Amino acid sequence: MLAYIVRRLWQMLPTLLGAVLLVFMLFNWVGGDPAYLLAGKMADAASIAKIRRQLGVDEPFYVQLWIFIRQIATFDFGLSWATGEPVSHIIATRLGPSLTVLLPLTVLETALGVALALMIAFVRGSLTDRVVMMACTAGMSVSILVYIMVFQYGLAYKLGLFPVQGWEGPRYAVLPILIGLAVSLAPTLRLFRSFVLDEVGQDYVRTARAKGLSERRVMWVHVLRNAAIPILTYVMSNLPALLIGAFLLERFFGIPGIGREVILAVERSDFPVIKAITVYVVIATMVFNLLTDLLYQAVDPRVRLS
Repeated sequence: MLAYIVRRLWQMLPTLLGAVLLVFMLFNWVGGDPAYLLAGKMADAASIAKIRRQLGVDEPFYVQLWIFIRQIATFDFGLSWATGEPVSHIIATRLGPSLTVLLPLTVLETALGVALALMIAFVRGSLTDRVVMMACTAGMSVSILVYIMVFQYGLAYKLGLFPVQGWEGPRYAVLPILIGLAVSLAPTLRLFRSFVLDEVGQDYVRTARAKGLSERRVMWVHVLRNAAIPILTYVMSNLPALLIGAFLLERFFGIPGIGREVILAVERSDFPVIKAITVYVVIATMVFNLLTDLLYQAVDPRVRLS
């Protein structure tokens, strides 16, 4: 396994280099001159030239690329153009609130999705199955904005069960987690149900039933083990994107997380913050892909890493 991990880490380098080049070209060639954005419309040529020197964008492109690679290697992306705060400090302080919401949400969504998918598989094709799928379709048709407004108004404002917004600790994460679960459970259940039903019709399931195994054991042991592979792929591949995808929850509830910071950085044209978060998401995606492959073997010992 160690040789496989080393080989995969070595294979990540070209992918990371390609992503770094793409990010560099997008921000340096397509994004425009940041000196004009920071100087304002009324700035003179001398002020713009001074800002260019301070940012280092007056250097040749190969020098700027080397600076960017050095920033990635040292995890030091300089200062935010908007606030003057170190980018590394911004990401470190915003990561905690995001994980406080997203980790429990992911665990609950996965556990409920798997449990409900297996329960529905017991009654597949029945009226209960069709009613649940219709309810999931209806739930998926409702915008997340509707869920946010209804939950925020009903549970927080009218009933006072949760804080309306703000961030002073984990208790402020409960309502966003409930909303995220209400939004994500329907599509997750439909997807996990399809994974389970794909396995129910396989030959090994018929063999297990022919040996006299109970339906409960067939579903919770044999079917779940094989359905766990695509479920694990889905969950692990979504983890890096969740940090950015939760910006609506963070924005509406005033949670100082990564998603909210990305939106603020885009509004302010704060390129150092955007570049840093983009690179970190790329690295996280590759690392989670490697962890997914390693977990395959833990879930199913028949999987061989090569």
